[in-house]
Amino acid sequence: MCGIVGIISDQQINQQIYDSLLLLQHRGQDSTGIATMEENVFHMHKSKGQVKEAYRTRDMRALKGNIGIGHVRYATSGAADREDEVQPFYVNAPYGITLVHNGNLTNTRQLEKELFSVDRRHTNSSSDTEMLLNVLATEIQAGVHGTSLSPEDIFKAVSSLHSRVEGSYAALALISGFGLLAFRDPYGIRPLILGRKVLDNGNKEWIVASESLVLENNDFDVVRDVLPGEAILISFEGEFFSKQCSLKNELFPCSFEYVYLARPDSIMNGISVYEARLRMGDYLANAIKKQINSGEIDVVMPIPDSSRPSAMQVARQLGVEYREGFFKNRYIGRTFIMPGQAQRKKSVRQKLNAMSSEFRQKNVLLVDDSIVRGTTSREIVNMAKLAGANKIFFTSAAPPIRYPHVYGINMPSKKELIAYNKSINEVENILAVNKLVYQETNDLERAILKNSNVKHLDMSCFNGQYVTGNITNEYLDWVESNYSS
Repeated sequence: MCGIVGIISDQQINQQIYDSLLLLQHRGQDSTGIATMEENVFHMHKSKGQVKEAYRTRDMRALKGNIGIGHVRYATSGAADREDEVQPFYVNAPYGITLVHNGNLTNTRQLEKELFSVDRRHTNSSSDTEMLLNVLATEIQAGVHGTSLSPEDIFKAVSSLHSRVEGSYAALALISGFGLLAFRDPYGIRPLILGRKVLDNGNKEWIVASESLVLENNDFDVVRDVLPGEAILISFEGEFFSKQCSLKNELFPCSFEYVYLARPDSIMNGISVYEARLRMGDYLANAIKKQINSGEIDVVMPIPDSSRPSAMQVARQLGVEYREGFFKNRYIGRTFIMPGQAQRKKSVRQKLNAMSSEFRQKNVLLVDDSIVRGTTSREIVNMAKLAGANKIFFTSAAPPIRYPHVYGINMPSKKELIAYNKSINEVENILAVNKLVYQETNDLERAILKNSNVKHLDMSCFNGQYVTGNITNEYLDWVESNYSS
């Protein structure tokens, strides 16, 4: 999963892009990059690591221009430790294009062959983002007649891209001499939100980002979400063009955005992440009541931070005291998006500390947002026991994750999923808890979609139903065989 932002302004844009990436840091900590455009010249800086460590004063001064794109990444495709995988990517023809991408392409094997043998294009990394850029460049090149290129030509190129590319993608591209291009896959799996600011002189500034909090923090008004299959082109002068570029388009946003990944103060696809997580707690409380006598529970505690809204509602619905038993070290990254099981396990104790006074001789109900590999959950249960807990009940605001996620969340290997091919009782025994309660799949869907105009969600990691319809067992086996944790 990644975070992306693009801005067109009347002023130098480097600081605004940087500040926006800080707000999106929770979406990826492997690497970051910024590209700006000064007239027809691109300036770019890319680095491994987090935003605050990646850019020095001299780097920022070199990022000149009033239009730019930025990216934070954790790897779902390509290698996490290679600098040539860091976005943005660049091609010099036609005109010059830089691109950032959030998502995961699922037909990379086919695209790799087509790009080399048919399009005569070379990719220098294993990144699907570089493939996406080269497909876009190829299709724009095909529409170039003489020296002119119109918005309609660019939209036609995006339409052709939709017909060639499979999977999830929300992308931003700078096209030299033209402006900022934003487009989203025909299912809208990954989020992309458009904002606008009207200046005192009547000019307009534009922003497109993964989450609404970026728009609000930069004092932009939220206009709307980029539609599934839609492309938006904004010129240097702020002129706005848009077109639906896919004949088949229907919104299926990723449910895991609302469970874990997005910040609670964001609104995506018209759905408040915070309110969705509160409702998850309400529905989870109903499931808990059926399986655990609330008189046995002394306190309800969240596993910080994503589960806090759900835990508060669980405590309220059960009529049990809510307490904070884990203190979080803010200077350690999110363990879920750290590459490698060994690093994830090591970081849990660095990240969380159990306060003995809150656990000693108590029956504790722990609420987590989800249980993926179980690495973090096992360590947390052990920490609660060492802190003196009498009984430990463990609950998840999400259903059992039994299937790989192939649309941009780092869950490609079913063998790493703790619930894969296991009953809830078996997972309960592995975690060594007194009782394990999961959210029901239908309740999660209801919690997210309630009071919204969204009709469907991508729930593939919970139910194995892949919304793009082209995920085969052969593909899943190939992904598994090429994945290393």
